[in-house]
Amino acid sequence: MRLKTFAFIPAALLLAALPFSGRAPQPAAPDLILHHGRIITVDAQDRVAQAIAIRANRIVAVGSDAEVLRLAGAGTRRIDLGGRAVTPGLLDAHAHFSGGATDRYFLLDVGYPAVKSIADIVAAVRARAATRPAGSFIEGAGWDEGKFTERRMITAADLDPASPSHPVVLTNTTGHYVVANSVALRMANITRDTPDPANGTIDRAPDGSPTGVLKESAQGLVQRLIPALTAAQEEEAMRALVRDFNAEGMTGFKEPGVSGTTFDTYRRLAAEGALPLRVFVLFSGGRSVAAAERVIAERAAQARPYASTGDDHVIAGGVKLFADGSGGARTAWLYDDWNKGFSGTDSGNRGYPALDPDTLRRLIKMYHAAGMHVSTHAIGDRTIDWVVDSYSEALREHPTKGLRHGIIHANIPTDHAIDAMARLQRDFDAGYPEPSASFHWWIGDNYAGNFGEVRSKRLNPFRTFQRKGMIWANGSDFPVTPFPARYGIWSAVARTTMLARYPGDPFGREEAVDVRTALRAVTIWAAHQMFLERKIGSLEVGKLADLAVWDRDPYTVETAALQEMRCLLTIFDGKVVYRAPGGGF
Repeated sequence: MRLKTFAFIPAALLLAALPFSGRAPQPAAPDLILHHGRIITVDAQDRVAQAIAIRANRIVAVGSDAEVLRLAGAGTRRIDLGGRAVTPGLLDAHAHFSGGATDRYFLLDVGYPAVKSIADIVAAVRARAATRPAGSFIEGAGWDEGKFTERRMITAADLDPASPSHPVVLTNTTGHYVVANSVALRMANITRDTPDPANGTIDRAPDGSPTGVLKESAQGLVQRLIPALTAAQEEEAMRALVRDFNAEGMTGFKEPGVSGTTFDTYRRLAAEGALPLRVFVLFSGGRSVAAAERVIAERAAQARPYASTGDDHVIAGGVKLFADGSGGARTAWLYDDWNKGFSGTDSGNRGYPALDPDTLRRLIKMYHAAGMHVSTHAIGDRTIDWVVDSYSEALREHPTKGLRHGIIHANIPTDHAIDAMARLQRDFDAGYPEPSASFHWWIGDNYAGNFGEVRSKRLNPFRTFQRKGMIWANGSDFPVTPFPARYGIWSAVARTTMLARYPGDPFGREEAVDVRTALRAVTIWAAHQMFLERKIGSLEVGKLADLAVWDRDPYTVETAALQEMRCLLTIFDGKVVYRAPGGGF
């Protein structure tokens, strides 16, 4: 294929002029040229070039080897890519980076593949209890009953023999339910007579006694008893996770529900040069009018990403709201009963909203009127309708364009919701789905069983979004699923569950997209939801030099090979921040 010639940015915009001598100024040479490769630009035409040049932290040329190499000077470093592919740095539109970091480095790992059965969890808890003083908490995270050989939830009765002297609290991978042992239940005074808290569920045995599984707000009954990690521990974990993100070719993410303390930690790491990632923060939006008033007073003037302050590193982006629960816990708010075991019905259970729906609508309107970007967690079809209709009402009352309100997860939108999102995108630059394609894979066996045969086919309707002219930004929801964005790319194309618990391809292929579309969802479209699409997300002249080199070309390999892509080199802001051992660079 003959490569198209790429335009070069005018020298006066990026390159220093020579001292005036009566001659035309000459552009300075690039600091770095990557050549003899497959430069996947993700620009508007989705062009593929051979070479890319970087000076300081900007891309100064993209084109053929001949065009770019002729710009080299004596001090230009050249990297021969040997035909390898380069993409923009990958982005995550929804990652609980700070909390996921502490889970990853401080909690007991009870996720797949470390554990594959309830028996494995019991053994891991017993081993941890043997090393901890009696009475101290054992906290773990990552379990998923959809992956257990026993095909059921773990209970207090399972844990009690392994931990008679320790309170144990293990969080499901979704973060929407925990299992506590009997010691922890006693400490929290949870008995058969304890009522379900508002917007939460205490799971019960047929005799009414608590099983140990606590969903949504009920988790707080035991979680409030667990000693918090220190700020120093959180920062230690965040520093370690930064390196891991870079090793996966990742250069940015959008984190929801962040506290002011964590935001300050990000700013401090950036100031120290210890944060080679772009971070777009959503503050917790609260669940009451009083809470929203406080957040608006404290953050509205700061959180205006559409009116850039020039900070493209740690960005105060807006707020996150919760509208419902989880597909894993069957607590998200639906029009019809949840399924169970794919073909069965969880009769009478249609989930529930996370707060009073009218209050949620009022909060959305308050934040919108304050000029703040809002992204709202909405999984169930009834919830998604409520959220997009709330955005529509807010925009009718205050037709402010460009706030880019998002629908986090947007798992099973109705036709009405999809049409509303398409209209909001077209007319107001708002209404953007921020789904997690890797849900198909990592929690897909659980999801398929809960959503059932009909709804599973509607999960993450990416092809329909495409037909409607919509864009969407993919997120891992880490630590719900692993953070590498390559999994999201692959999952959007493959729509495959991990363990194939239910035969017949439960999610189908009708809503699958090709790899080019899947890549856009973790590059330029994710950059759009970080309000950075003019600076990152594609490899174009004038943009910041955030990019990744891969061991294979995602545009040419088989679908299965996308899952195993290996990053060889990551560049952030023009600097190499990761080299794979033995990668040749």
